[in-house]
Amino acid sequence: MALVLNDDQKMIRESAEGFFKTEAPVSEVRRLRDSGDAAGFDRATWTKMAEMGFAGVLVPEAHGGSGFGFVAAGLIAEAAGRNLSASPLLSTAVLAATAIVAGGSAEQQAAYLPGLAAGSWLAALAADEAPRHAPAHIATRAEASGNGFRLNGRKGFVLDGHVADTLIVAARTAGSDDAVDGITLFLVDAHAAGVAVVRRSMVDGRGTAAVTLTDVQVDGADVLGTVGDGWPLLTRVLDAGRACLSAEMLGVAHESFTRTVDYLKQREQFGVKIGSFQALQHRAAQLFCEVELARSVTLRALTALDAGDDRAPMFASLAKAKVGAVAKLATNEAVQLHGGIGMTDDFDIGFFMKRARAAQETFGDTLFHGDRIATMLGY
Repeated sequence: MALVLNDDQKMIRESAEGFFKTEAPVSEVRRLRDSGDAAGFDRATWTKMAEMGFAGVLVPEAHGGSGFGFVAAGLIAEAAGRNLSASPLLSTAVLAATAIVAGGSAEQQAAYLPGLAAGSWLAALAADEAPRHAPAHIATRAEASGNGFRLNGRKGFVLDGHVADTLIVAARTAGSDDAVDGITLFLVDAHAAGVAVVRRSMVDGRGTAAVTLTDVQVDGADVLGTVGDGWPLLTRVLDAGRACLSAEMLGVAHESFTRTVDYLKQREQFGVKIGSFQALQHRAAQLFCEVELARSVTLRALTALDAGDDRAPMFASLAKAKVGAVAKLATNEAVQLHGGIGMTDDFDIGFFMKRARAAQETFGDTLFHGDRIATMLGY
């Protein structure tokens, strides 16, 4: 499989890069933080993103989207990462879109996908419950009640849960808390009786939520996929999120590298540009190679998802592990090579480090995915 972009994908990349640089630059991150914005992103910008087709990139044309696929979604995410642009792109356009396209009934797709593509409907995946990412650990219970189920439990680290119209809740209809069997996904109105949502801010200023479900009533039409067999769908959704989040981290790493090289060419010490120091050139060269390796593995994961490759889960984990490590290295080097000014809030480079750290932990860090790959390979 050739890891190159076709003409349409190159056009999407150029369009996304121009949009985020103009409409949602790094300076917007500072404005959102300093203003204490409750949403954590600009809704007007999200509407413009939907008009550009970004929200519906994974939505079929029949439901108002473009259906360009995961490579296109990754290119958009990478451009967003280069500008640290905050939006519901991951939570709604990737996670929710994948869940409903892959597991939704015809009625559910018709009800939700047009609003998703138009940017008017926001959703959030409520799966994690453990202190660290452990998707199979689900203690939230769904007990039969009338013609549906009653949900009770707690969810943490729900990306954009504080602004979501609908929560995609992973609950257990059978089995023990750590079993992969007996998991069911539900579409839950975020404003329904018994749903309590508390906003939590991450170190990068992005919004997550802690969600408590107390006797929340849902009916059979709210089941996403098959009762008791939600693990394959949940895994598919998470892998889509991991691959696209890897693309965003690639953007963070690439922009950190670019800004650092530019700084090395400008900063003078002992009367010469510090970029002329061989030791710093070696560090920059190593970082360039690491960023390009991260680009290759990210594109491989995205193309595998588009192709329906059985190895897509392994490639998604490989991308998340590798790009997470590269983003950490790139932002560490960026702060260090900028010297003392890199540690100050007046300089933007620290924002890249914060975003890299938060993204690295989301949906499993390098250790989680290293273990997952080893398990897949039979170790």
